[in-house]
Amino acid sequence: MNAPGTVNAVVVGGSGFLGRHICAALAARGAHVLSVARRPAPGVPSARVDLVGGPPAALADVLVDHGATVVVNAAGAVWNYDDRALDESNVVLVERLRDAVAKVPHRVRVVHLGSVFEYAMPEPGHHLTEDAPLNPSTAYGRTKLLGSRTVLDATRAGLLDGVVLRATTCAGPGLPRAGLLGRVAAELRTAALRGEPAVIRLAPLTAERDFVDCRDLADAVAAAATAPVVGRAVNIGSGTAVSVRRLVDLLVSVSGVPATVVEEGSAGGRSAGVHWLAVHTGLAERLLGWRPRHSLASTVEAMWSEAITNAEEGPD
Repeated sequence: MNAPGTVNAVVVGGSGFLGRHICAALAARGAHVLSVARRPAPGVPSARVDLVGGPPAALADVLVDHGATVVVNAAGAVWNYDDRALDESNVVLVERLRDAVAKVPHRVRVVHLGSVFEYAMPEPGHHLTEDAPLNPSTAYGRTKLLGSRTVLDATRAGLLDGVVLRATTCAGPGLPRAGLLGRVAAELRTAALRGEPAVIRLAPLTAERDFVDCRDLADAVAAAATAPVVGRAVNIGSGTAVSVRRLVDLLVSVSGVPATVVEEGSAGGRSAGVHWLAVHTGLAERLLGWRPRHSLASTVEAMWSEAITNAEEGPD
């Protein structure tokens, strides 16, 4: 039996970029945290479970053994994945998670990380609210939407108590090289170690994006773990659209590495053709008591500090 008020949290994908920050944020609030991932997470107990190929009962057993009251889904495919991998990581995995939670004899809260790319993209200057049309334009957005609907449908069916956090683009310490800013940080680090100027070739940096610090997102997850919010989606972002070029230039400046940024080719990836994006964050403040606290400067400074002190560990 858990003591009243005890939060026993299982973080699926706890060893990944976002998962590590989420584990730390939950632990800081006094939760008993267990990571479920393909490799151990630093600083917290970990269990290795195959969430796609293995039986749902395997994860259900882990949840029961841990006395899980909250499950956070921080797993999923983001960058540079084909359609099959996106489907397995963003849809099948969530279905397996739902089935596992449904096998637990007590009611479990599920906090699922969705994406702002589940929405139809807005016209410049129009901040997305939670009432915006759900009409994703990319395979990434479509698979994320299917995963979010799986959690919300299961909540309506009474299988779990779910909430979806639709996050904007995340940045901060530990950002993988597969992301644009992670790649820039890695190339600057390589140049710094060689004592040479960097030449960084990127697709055109014409877009404006809403960037949220990964530590702020982790705090939002920790708040959602205990907030009385069930069966709905909540936007998580900074609320401000920022030029991607500005953020790249800020990272170069913080690094102190002489660098030339060359923009060439055409934009690609999950947000190709999306020129402007920002969200309203008022609902998150009202329902979760959450608001972002890190400035762009502090995000970039922490990203660079991590880049020069810790080598990337690879995908979760």
